[in-house]
Amino acid sequence: MTLQYSVIIVGGGQAGLAMSYLLKQRSIDHLIFEKHSIGHAWRHQRWDSFCLVTPNWQCQLPGYPYAGYDPNGFMSKSEVVQYLENYARSFAPPLQEGVAVSKLDANEEGFTVETSQGNYTAAQVVIATGGYHTPKIPPMAERLPKGIQQLHSVEYKNPQSLPDQVLVVGTGQSGCQIAEDLHLAGKSVHLATGSAPRAPRRYRGKDVVEWLDLMGYYDLPIDEHPQKETVRHKTNHYLTGRDGGREIDLRKFALEGMHLYGRLADITSGKICFQDNLKDNLDGADAAAEKIKKNIDQYIAENKIDAPVEPPYQSLWKPTNSPLTLDFNQLEAVIWCTGFEMNFNWVELPVFDGKGEPKHDRGVTPVKGLYFLGLPWLYTWGSGRFSGMARDATYIADQIVAKKLQLVG
Repeated sequence: MTLQYSVIIVGGGQAGLAMSYLLKQRSIDHLIFEKHSIGHAWRHQRWDSFCLVTPNWQCQLPGYPYAGYDPNGFMSKSEVVQYLENYARSFAPPLQEGVAVSKLDANEEGFTVETSQGNYTAAQVVIATGGYHTPKIPPMAERLPKGIQQLHSVEYKNPQSLPDQVLVVGTGQSGCQIAEDLHLAGKSVHLATGSAPRAPRRYRGKDVVEWLDLMGYYDLPIDEHPQKETVRHKTNHYLTGRDGGREIDLRKFALEGMHLYGRLADITSGKICFQDNLKDNLDGADAAAEKIKKNIDQYIAENKIDAPVEPPYQSLWKPTNSPLTLDFNQLEAVIWCTGFEMNFNWVELPVFDGKGEPKHDRGVTPVKGLYFLGLPWLYTWGSGRFSGMARDATYIADQIVAKKLQLVG
């Protein structure tokens, strides 16, 4: 027996729940399939000390803005899970947990959705599984000896679960925060840097996120962004919300004994080899932070805002003759903080480009009635995050209503 719905949502995370809330408001019958349970990725694919890097006040899911005691704080992973669970309880979405979708295809009346509990049809479908599916690990990882423990950032939990000598590869948000976590626990940390930018935490009396919000950065649509669609593939600025929020300055870690290297280049002949670009990577990260500060300075001047002045940033440490190799015998574990790949191989519809990424305009695909929600930079910086989910979901909900009216008419 095939069950039919007006809309089926695939994915029960923040994107799927936001979509469900808005469809319920519009009295559109729908169903959500969630492969695991609410908050699964937050609960099982984040380390123990993980917390948001954006302030709690930016958590603005539709009909459920953050209402806790600490709007300027940064929720821990358990608090994020609780936020999502409370959100679901607030409006009782038609959610089917533990149901995996194995195939999505078109039929004469819309779409066929094959799941682990049977087949369904829908006039419209929203894919709300985000864009971080398959952990990415470089093939050269196979050249490491079996005695060296390897794990991806999604598997890392805490310093106590690892030996003393650890190499962290990648300096995006996960890489820098995990390196800090290990460093604070007294581990001997080796960090292979990349070109990721860093951001100041606070500047001239406010959290930088608050300044950027006032400046309209989070409302900037991707088609007006200077980098256009290429911004979707840029690494996020690194900083942390840990202990009330602070900057991450790798130069400070180096002064305290962390071993910094350039980008990972190769693994060969009993050694890990690095590019000779540590200085460039550190300078580039600093330049990104200074650019943010200059933009804030300009905004303050143009709007005649009374804000305290801060002294210019001074480099705490500069690399000299940075090492280009690391022997296997100096290493006991490697954490690959090297990102993810999208995996939509269960979607058998012509909506992908040559890289396997969805083609869409604000989540609306060329296939009528098929939508994506929760992807990075779907429309703005906040897409896929708690801050911008309501705008994206509202836009798609309106598209769904319009198509439903067309079908009825």
